[in-house]
Amino acid sequence: MSNEHPPTIDPIAAARWHAAAPAHSPWLHEEVARRMDDRLQWIRQAPGAWCHWDAVRGGLRGHALVGARYPQALCQVVETSAHCLPVAIQALGRPWWSPARWTAARPRFGLPPEGSVQMLWANMALHMASDPQGLLAQWHRALAVDGYLMFSCLGPDTAKELHAVYAELGWPPAGHAFTDMHDWGDMLVQAGFAEPVMDMERIRLTFATPQRLLDELAELGCNLHPQRFPALRGRNWRQRLHEVLQDKLADPAHDGQLGLTFEIIYGHAFKPKPRVRVSASSAVSLEDMRSMLRESGTRVNS
Repeated sequence: MSNEHPPTIDPIAAARWHAAAPAHSPWLHEEVARRMDDRLQWIRQAPGAWCHWDAVRGGLRGHALVGARYPQALCQVVETSAHCLPVAIQALGRPWWSPARWTAARPRFGLPPEGSVQMLWANMALHMASDPQGLLAQWHRALAVDGYLMFSCLGPDTAKELHAVYAELGWPPAGHAFTDMHDWGDMLVQAGFAEPVMDMERIRLTFATPQRLLDELAELGCNLHPQRFPALRGRNWRQRLHEVLQDKLADPAHDGQLGLTFEIIYGHAFKPKPRVRVSASSAVSLEDMRSMLRESGTRVNS
């Protein structure tokens, strides 16, 4: 694993996708959010404040589930794509006449102050990030000490059937490679998190037609591999793709519908108390020093 970003992700293509991804919550994202919300039942301490990172793409119904679980917790909504922010405000902002304004905390929009939230929720975002280490560092800064990260993303077995078809035909890769859950665990530790817990499951979806399959994939993401097809392929290529998908992916167990595997990775990790590395000369940031003093009960002056 590269120390900068996964070697099969084109950062320019990733930035273009991030700026143009459909401003709504795909069905698969909502389903994964529902399953990730189930995992919150094992968390004993309810957060006083939590952050939903890229809520529109991550799942607005998933947001409602977490909000219902922690109705009194302050929610900070971060939208890193400008075109998704008005959608989030429209969907999650409460008008003055709404009864919910008086029974639950109103969401705030924008980056949370450093160390201000006890939970950061990020659903189905990491696998499309060209700099996942940088993103993990942002999440680490937003969390308070003893706060925790809950995230999900796609794993390496995702669309393995499609990758096999492309390889058999001698075509360029069907998509960029997704990171293994063990590598995510290592990256969490490198980012300063502690006690990472990783698990995964596979979800098999079926599609009635090749076009339906391709439409669903286009909603979920795009091919960020640097060696992907460099230009448009034309109608004949698209027709050939449809024929091959119908032939290779038809599942007799599901009346000939086209089957595709999605590997879902779930991750959970805590932000531990900062530690000072002992050496001849040690440097401690002001924020870390304040955090350590607060933990020791010493008053900190600004």
